[in-house]
Amino acid sequence: MAPRRTLAVAVAVALSALGMSACTDDGSSDGGSGGNVEMQLWHNATTGPGKAFWEKTVADFQTAHPNVKIKIQQVQNEDLDGKLQTALNSGSAPDIFLQRGGGKMAAMVEAGQLKDITADITDATKQAVGEAALKTGQVDGKAYSVPVSILPGGLWYSKDVFAKAGVTAPPATLEELNAAVTKLKANGTPIALGAKDAWPAAHWYYFFALRACSPAALDAAAKDKTFTDACWTKAGEDLKAFADTKPFNEGFLTTSAQQGAGSSAGLVANYKASMELMGAWDPGVIASLTKDTKPLPDLGYFPFPSVPGGQGDPAAIMGGADGYSCSAQAPKECSDFLNYILTKDVQEGYYKAFNALPVSKDAQGAVTEDYLKAVLEAYNKAPYVSQWLDTIYGQNVGNALNVGVVNLLAGKGDVAGIIQAVNDAAKKG
Repeated sequence: MAPRRTLAVAVAVALSALGMSACTDDGSSDGGSGGNVEMQLWHNATTGPGKAFWEKTVADFQTAHPNVKIKIQQVQNEDLDGKLQTALNSGSAPDIFLQRGGGKMAAMVEAGQLKDITADITDATKQAVGEAALKTGQVDGKAYSVPVSILPGGLWYSKDVFAKAGVTAPPATLEELNAAVTKLKANGTPIALGAKDAWPAAHWYYFFALRACSPAALDAAAKDKTFTDACWTKAGEDLKAFADTKPFNEGFLTTSAQQGAGSSAGLVANYKASMELMGAWDPGVIASLTKDTKPLPDLGYFPFPSVPGGQGDPAAIMGGADGYSCSAQAPKECSDFLNYILTKDVQEGYYKAFNALPVSKDAQGAVTEDYLKAVLEAYNKAPYVSQWLDTIYGQNVGNALNVGVVNLLAGKGDVAGIIQAVNDAAKKG
């Protein structure tokens, strides 16, 4: 089906539009700035196959473009947004960098910090990726980034741990989730949560909001950056009621999301926890933290369950589409590199390195994992897809939202505090 879209989700990827076949041409032009060109690339894969992927991709591109030299800098995911914004503001931004999209990208465009690559996207790239996916990188009809992967969120779990605890099927409702958590906690395998990094905790509020709020309410909040609809309060109340059952790992407030075996992803990777709510990059992170640094063989996926009393569609999905941008003063070769990373072979390499769904339909044919096929199935069934709320609302509002949720879970704040913090941040711009 062709999912219906809301304004709040103009940046979502429509899989139905990704059905076009890709060309095998590398998509890069022969022209360029002339002479030797040096560029800098920032990404967030600091270890393992992801780091190796970018090293190989850059090396291969440089072989095909001997006049180009790309210096790679890895930045820890949780540090990337802040360091990037500082670099952009100081005029020392990298030429090529990971782009979150949404309100964060719109703010960069407004500040004149991104290169307009509309005319540089090749026909081969357009054919491989599709119009809807490319719209994730557009502001006012102009392209400022290209997507590299489809990243819908949901619950990633160990099938073996579920079976050991007597949970026979993935929960489809909040009631079923609560019943499953009771069994899983008795088995010593609670839900993993890396609240130290704030945004993983906020994901729980995001998904409760997705179930509580109608598409119209999501649209309104995306426009005016305020949470005036009663659904935002209901989402907070639903989260508090769930958190009061103590479903998360002990010490979740001081647990990181992705760094080491003791992180939330590490707890799932080493069977110390049953599941975690995360985006579709999680399989790759979990794989990097298993004892043999290989994909978790029993990994499964299920969408966030339905929640009673809400106005949102129970099949709606939240997530994103990570992309890459060129800074405003980057040379044309930056655009050539963006076209290159969307070619079939590179996209297949991306999927293998990150265990994440590639945006190229041709590369999606290489996907074999059941959990990724489950993501595709849920995505295809979704009537609409919202991007992460902190991405939609921009960095200031997003940070206030994330901190407000952590305060709620820590017992240092309440639902009204989340709403007030977001509204106050929105007024500051």
